[in-house]
Amino acid sequence: MGIDAIFNTHNWAVVPFHFWSLCFFVLGTIVGSFLNVCIYRMPLDLSVVSPPSHCPKCKYAIPFYLNVPLVTWLTLGGKCKNCGLPISPRYFIVELLTGVTFLACWLSFGAVSAWLAVVYSIFLAGLITATFIDFEHFIIPDEITIGGAVAGFIASLCLPGLLQGGKNTAEGAVLSIVGIVVGAGVVYGVLRMGKLLFGRYKITLPAPATVVFSETALCLPGKELPFEDIFYRQSDTIIIQATTVELVDRGYKNVTVRLSPAALWIDDEKINPVEVQHLEAVCGEIVLPREAMGLGDVKFVAAIGAFLGWQGALFSLMASSVIGAAVGVVLILARRREWSSKMPYGPYIAAAATVWVFCGKHLMHVLFGADYLNWR
Repeated sequence: MGIDAIFNTHNWAVVPFHFWSLCFFVLGTIVGSFLNVCIYRMPLDLSVVSPPSHCPKCKYAIPFYLNVPLVTWLTLGGKCKNCGLPISPRYFIVELLTGVTFLACWLSFGAVSAWLAVVYSIFLAGLITATFIDFEHFIIPDEITIGGAVAGFIASLCLPGLLQGGKNTAEGAVLSIVGIVVGAGVVYGVLRMGKLLFGRYKITLPAPATVVFSETALCLPGKELPFEDIFYRQSDTIIIQATTVELVDRGYKNVTVRLSPAALWIDDEKINPVEVQHLEAVCGEIVLPREAMGLGDVKFVAAIGAFLGWQGALFSLMASSVIGAAVGVVLILARRREWSSKMPYGPYIAAAATVWVFCGKHLMHVLFGADYLNWR
């Protein structure tokens, strides 16, 4: 039986529609269980296949009868059967969210095309994985971004109607490639412009003060900034105009200090940061790098463009800025974060792409009229 026959809507209609609704929900919870593995292991560069599921705290290998999505977490009260330590609610949330997402895809697209419901379910599962990883680690793995772009291109070949205007395999492939190029290109342009305009910010000290570079953080008077919160890429640099600089074995006066993850420059002298055991500098201000978006976001929107076309990619970029700004303001007003706090952007891109999948085209039609639906 060919793939067209498997996903033929008439064949699926032989069984009651809401039987498949239940199947999609159950399948979604099972997929969500696997997504939990990906969310935990991908950022640590661990295999998502081996070893089998186990408690990350006591390493207890979880038997199949204790690995039932949703049910196991509830019956065990969110605790490991072996060691009794708490299991993060995130495991239950991801399973439930993925189940609801798969169900929503079937209810929205199943009557039109079972194949379309399956593809969108897979796409949204990738967005869920990216969202939770980015929230926790501020990264989106290449397996999701680059792998997603490849998967989106393949899906456009199998289902040209996935993209607005795709009528055959060739058109589907072209539209997917255009979506990848436009999505990545626009976001990269925004990234470079943001780096140029907002890539640095100054901290003015109340008076010439001593700042200390420890092994893990930049220590300011009354404040400590971990390097992991400062450096997003190898080229990011801390800059200080110092009146004095003290190392373990020597000192300097009236010099410029530049520190990046790769090198320490004191005027024209280059030093390996690993070899510096202690550094103190007296200065009146310090310039820190700031990143609005990262290259992971560029690749992420490229993957979205592969599935949703250039219209979906642009919508995701524009709508995500609105969603991110609204969430950021609410968190600031609630005193949950500061203006300069690091904030992952991938989750807001994912939320905007989800809006596009379910109602974005209708929304754009309402805002811009019928001609929008004919954009190619």
